[in-house]
Amino acid sequence: MPKAQAGDIEIWFERQGEGPPLLFISGTGGDLRVKPNVFDGPLAKTFDLLAYDQRGLGQTSKPDVAYTMADYADDAARLLDHVGWDQALVVGVSFGGMVAQELVLRHPSRVKRLVLACTSPGGAGGASFPFHEIEHMERTERAKHLIPISDTRRDAAWAAGHRDFYDQLVQMGVADPFADEPGHAMGARRQLEARRHHDTWDRLPQIACPVLVAGGRFDGIALPQTQERLAARIPGARLAMFDGGHMFMIQDRAAIPAMVAFLLEG
Repeated sequence: MPKAQAGDIEIWFERQGEGPPLLFISGTGGDLRVKPNVFDGPLAKTFDLLAYDQRGLGQTSKPDVAYTMADYADDAARLLDHVGWDQALVVGVSFGGMVAQELVLRHPSRVKRLVLACTSPGGAGGASFPFHEIEHMERTERAKHLIPISDTRRDAAWAAGHRDFYDQLVQMGVADPFADEPGHAMGARRQLEARRHHDTWDRLPQIACPVLVAGGRFDGIALPQTQERLAARIPGARLAMFDGGHMFMIQDRAAIPAMVAFLLEG
């Protein structure tokens, strides 16, 4: 069973592929049981890809205590210890990008090159959309609320003209096959609590490894202007914007090849 003892928790992880070691850190609510996942994409064809369920999620432990962003970063470092990687390439997506910022700041020697995708620094640099403020919504209402935020092109007029696709997006947003598992709702809530306090803004100039900041031009969750501020704050960071919203990595076919090219430079 692929579990790593990491301090007070057990982390469920999976590993696949050959090539340079790459740690992938997923976004809010990430669960490797939900398919397709990162192992079904191109990264596993180029890298020795390591991905995991973060604390409170999926098949990883769900302690009913307050979580911090430092906890999430230290979990990632302990997972690297478990698989024997002194250093790795890192891709952090959305919430995973917040974790990746903490990881490179708390454990700078562990990160060789870093991609921060559709994420935010918090603080004076700007936060991502406050998911904790809509946590009370019923699932269908929440899914409909997020569609025009996730991609700002998908307004009411777009929805009226693309009814079948809109309904499909709603169903995707509502689906949660593991909602009734013990600790599921609590773990998700704990993640959002940690997320709302994320703030690396004042520490970002300390990052010394090569960084690519990538975002979607129509992302209403991690705003384009926030990507610009994030990249400008990290010494030497590059900024790449793509045609898409918060899911630009699957909306713009140029996105992942650009990330792969950056990761393979070093």
